[in-house]
Amino acid sequence: MKLNELRPAPGSKRDRKRKGRGVGSGRGKTAGRGQKGQKSRSGFSQGAGWEGGRSRLVMRLPKRGFTRKKSPLQIVNVGDLNLFSGGDTVDAVALAGKGLIRRADHPVKLLAGGTLEVAGLKISVDLASREAVNAVKAAGSDLELPEGTHVEDTVAAESAGEAKQTRGKKAGASEADTAADDSTTEAG
Repeated sequence: MKLNELRPAPGSKRDRKRKGRGVGSGRGKTAGRGQKGQKSRSGFSQGAGWEGGRSRLVMRLPKRGFTRKKSPLQIVNVGDLNLFSGGDTVDAVALAGKGLIRRADHPVKLLAGGTLEVAGLKISVDLASREAVNAVKAAGSDLELPEGTHVEDTVAAESAGEAKQTRGKKAGASEADTAADDSTTEAG
């Protein structure tokens, strides 16, 4: 094989259609457009949904709701993070470097698929499911979410609620002890 022997695959390159080049070409005179009508005129462009000039279906139908433009989420499972070693910082750039996501400038959501076997990771993502947060904490790694993230708020609220419950149990026990002391002093 030499450079001067290189040829494109047979059939991959076709000559362009030369319209309006004489009757013998097969596409002369009207150049394949037929006779008269809007489609034969220069400058006519039949766009998507064109219905010959009448009101389009899209315009006739009632409109409801709205569309919200937002960056598409990129999904990463907890089990995928086993590619990193302990002590690594895991963010969008690092995930893109390992090929787990395509774009570092789009938001990343962490889901709880698989099991995390690496401890000591410092994970920084835009969103995470509640199960993923629990899985990361159980594996001994740190998860950092932006402020105002719903999961972060609910996890913090749950931990605060558990603390209140334990305090309530202790307070209930101390009230019971004082009531028991009062009844013994009255009896004595």
